[in-house]
Amino acid sequence: MVSASIIILGIRVAQLLFALIVMSLTAYVAHWYNVDTMTTSPSQINWLLAVSLFTIISVLYLEVTPRFMPRLSHPLVAIGLETGNAIFYFSGFVALSVFMSRLLFCRGSVCHAAQAAIAFGAIEFLLWTGSAILMGKELAKSGVLNFRRRGAGAKAPLSVAEMKESQAA
Repeated sequence: MVSASIIILGIRVAQLLFALIVMSLTAYVAHWYNVDTMTTSPSQINWLLAVSLFTIISVLYLEVTPRFMPRLSHPLVAIGLETGNAIFYFSGFVALSVFMSRLLFCRGSVCHAAQAAIAFGAIEFLLWTGSAILMGKELAKSGVLNFRRRGAGAKAPLSVAEMKESQAA
């Protein structure tokens, strides 16, 4: 059976590769808007460009920090980055697809690049959602995410011990 760390490493490589693809496609479209038209690039393009940069930083944190700086690594930060990237890519590819559907015409390499950015953004969303689910399962197994209810007689983990009065002589 394949180890979970090998699967996660493969997902991270795919996330990094697709982030570079999304970055190059959206940068091409943004450059075309900024140079060849009288308008600035749409915010939907800029958002996917920023999200791909955030992905590169996230993958570096998620893979480098636990190996070389374990004191700076925290599981809740990791699950936050995982879910944050999934949400960012979901909002990015949906917003860009709505923008593209409302264009009066779409042709040429710029249009195809934007359509490819939508497709790769959707793939990134699926990759980040899958890795967030795997991370959540691992955190639940390790006890970091302990959602079980405590019994009526159980003490809170940070309860203060009762103070005893001293006997005056």
